[in-house]
Amino acid sequence: MAIENLTPKLELVVGQMTSPGLKPANEDAVGIRIPTGNLLATKGAVAVIADGVSASEGGKEASETAVTSFLSDYFSTPDSWAVKTSGVKVLTALNRWLHRQGHQFLHAEKGYITTFSALIIKSCNAYIFHVGDSRIYRLRNSELEQLTTDHTNRVGEHQRYLGRALGIDTRLDVDFRRLDLQAGDRFLLTTDGVHNWLKARELLSLMEGNSTDSQRNEQLCRRIIDAALAAGSDDNLSIQIIEVAELGQAEAGDALIQLGAKPFPPPLAPGHSLDGWKVLKIINESARSQVYLVEHQDQDIRAVMKTPSINYEEDPAYIERFILEEWIGTRVQNPHVVKIVRPMGNRQFLYYLTEYVPGPTLAQLLRERTQLSVVDSCNIITQVASGLRAFHRRDTLHQDIKPDNIIYSENGVKIIDFGSTYIAGISEISSSIRQERIQGTLDYCAPEYKLDGPISPRSDQFSLAILLYELLTGKHPFGPAYSRATTKKDFLKLQYRPAFELNPLVPVWLDGAIAKAMSIQPEERYDALSEFIHDLTHPNPEFGRKRNGALLENHPEIFWKRVALALLFSNLVLLVLLAR
Repeated sequence: MAIENLTPKLELVVGQMTSPGLKPANEDAVGIRIPTGNLLATKGAVAVIADGVSASEGGKEASETAVTSFLSDYFSTPDSWAVKTSGVKVLTALNRWLHRQGHQFLHAEKGYITTFSALIIKSCNAYIFHVGDSRIYRLRNSELEQLTTDHTNRVGEHQRYLGRALGIDTRLDVDFRRLDLQAGDRFLLTTDGVHNWLKARELLSLMEGNSTDSQRNEQLCRRIIDAALAAGSDDNLSIQIIEVAELGQAEAGDALIQLGAKPFPPPLAPGHSLDGWKVLKIINESARSQVYLVEHQDQDIRAVMKTPSINYEEDPAYIERFILEEWIGTRVQNPHVVKIVRPMGNRQFLYYLTEYVPGPTLAQLLRERTQLSVVDSCNIITQVASGLRAFHRRDTLHQDIKPDNIIYSENGVKIIDFGSTYIAGISEISSSIRQERIQGTLDYCAPEYKLDGPISPRSDQFSLAILLYELLTGKHPFGPAYSRATTKKDFLKLQYRPAFELNPLVPVWLDGAIAKAMSIQPEERYDALSEFIHDLTHPNPEFGRKRNGALLENHPEIFWKRVALALLFSNLVLLVLLAR
């Protein structure tokens, strides 16, 4: 896999220490995990510090659970997830667990409550999750900057209480930040037993000079704790120091050697064999790849083989993207997404296999029928949406939903082609062959791709709505002007043509749902694909009122034809009832 072949260059020098100080028990907890190999590239290194609230009977258990659970659960999340997605989901589950545990006590303040601060270093970025009054500082160019905000409220002159912490409420509000890294950056994580007694300038003075090994960082942690105790600290004291010795970039040479270890297959023709797979026919050939129907010579198994084009043998970015197709295909499991087939034996060449699904693509189906029925179209889109949601749960966008990439079979439809996918977790890995945000086919991609705006699952929703419109009408909703639009002004000037003007059998409320899902402004689309699908199967009366008013005003002849059809249908039903 491409990401498995990225050689992590990230080097960290760390140290940590926790002490009960003058207290009989230590309710602080600390932990650092620096994985190796692929996990360091996809998930990064993590440092966590927590301070159990002493007023809560479960403070010690809360802080220890928060640290150990986050270090375990974060690394168990899918490696395609972005850091923010992984961290938020883990903390949400952790917070609910702590809150439930706290409910065994009579009062909330006697529950499982703790502050929490986590620093994740992945590639060339640092990510911070923070709630409570533990702190994270960054030392850069002899300046010590506090990166977190204390979530405390003042009561009187000398008293403060926590406004936010893990375990207080079922709803969790976590501060999140992403920062660029520089080699030499040093991060300092502390609990209030340290920073309430040492000012920033005192911490800076203690941290002056570079530490080149973990032993020196451990000694520095001890010096800072001793200084806080000397200043009068009467609380538990914890500290972590993480120094970025080298950034997490992969050298192009290393990646190219590993990614290109297997040669590109030569062009194949029916009858040729490759690693035991016999080519039955050529499905598609383009400047970027070849697709073949193949059959294993020793077992009765058919598959689809995709091979890279020899035009890109010297292009490491192309090679990485090609290998990522198989990588994401193995991670997205859904009945409406084509499955990856594992090769039998060793691969001698660079290619990958997917299951063979007999049946035409939707593009071929449209060429035969021009347009599909409302029932068939909505059924197809519901299945495609199910497949898309499997991508989105992996923090991945398909980015190329179109008729050519959907196969129609007797067992339902399947999404094919992972060549344009955007994988949030992989996009965070900075390297000289960095994954770019790939556009799909221009006629189907959302406006934000051309406008360089933020992309999201709503971008796939836009493409899905275009697909549904085409299935119902055989046309594009904005016509040829859509592919020519390049600016926001261009897109806002586009005129949407209602689907019922081209296909009178399309209900007004259904057209309203389609129009909403393909709104030019992403925020005007549905919040989730499930909401779009609901409106395709459950008439939304709001769409009917709006569209009928517009239809009467702009196309009265169509409106009255619809009224006449409705009356005729009602009379037929009445006659059937009277005849019984």
